[in-house]
Amino acid sequence: MTYLILLAVGVILFLIWKEFRQKQQEKEQPLPPFPDHWRVVLTQKVNFYNALNAEEKAHFEFKMQEFLLTTIITPVNTDIDLDDRLLVAASAVIPIFRFPEWAYDNLDEVLIYPGRFNERFETSGPDRKILGMVGTGYMEGKMILSRKALRDGFSNASDKKNTAIHEFVHLIDKLDGAVDGVPELLLEQHYTLPWLDLIKEKVGEIYEGDSDINPYGGTNKQEFFAVASEYFFERPKLLAQKHPALYAKLEKIFQHDMQALDLRKQRISVGRNSPCPCGKGRKYKHCCGKNG
Repeated sequence: MTYLILLAVGVILFLIWKEFRQKQQEKEQPLPPFPDHWRVVLTQKVNFYNALNAEEKAHFEFKMQEFLLTTIITPVNTDIDLDDRLLVAASAVIPIFRFPEWAYDNLDEVLIYPGRFNERFETSGPDRKILGMVGTGYMEGKMILSRKALRDGFSNASDKKNTAIHEFVHLIDKLDGAVDGVPELLLEQHYTLPWLDLIKEKVGEIYEGDSDINPYGGTNKQEFFAVASEYFFERPKLLAQKHPALYAKLEKIFQHDMQALDLRKQRISVGRNSPCPCGKGRKYKHCCGKNG
């Protein structure tokens, strides 16, 4: 009996080791060059990307490719294009940008709905108030995003809202086993109680009507964390000005000094004879636009 137990343990350990080696080998596979026309989309639509230096942009692009190679993006009752896929990937990368080894192991597929939906996942009819959702139960491993909300999150840089980033922050929160507003994998244990105390204080301000934080953040601790993270990545300078303690805690969680980035909207008009936004120094018509 002891021999059989040891044999079984040995087999299990071998299978675990084999899976680990396979994942390591997959990670070591070189990714194809980042397409120039993808870079144009990012330049036109993603302020976070534009605020990075050349080395950081290369890392951002790598993480986007990694995400797109491991996550299915599926339209439901709508059509999506390359821009939508790239915006989903950018939304995934922004919160984890300072964590090179991070991967969303709890996500397999992102479903894109045309607009708001209800708790029965219906895209028409009454009670359609939901813009994004992280699945549970039989929907485990899936995320649902409104296509309109996805695009609005990047087209309006001043509203402190980004639904897709909000949902990816929920996934980060969920990776420690509980969606509770405490991202234990990113927050050292001795910071947990001060973080919870700060959430309580800020939620109180929301209920008193004395806060510019989205009132939805007052729903519970996990929604506060996601809403505050939207604010942190969309309007960091304003957050630091109005809520310095909250900004400092989020800076510690995400290990990113967002104040240092210039997130001002860059108006980029790309004509046939304009310099190509990819930065290679050629005219757009001879570079990323030659197949357009």
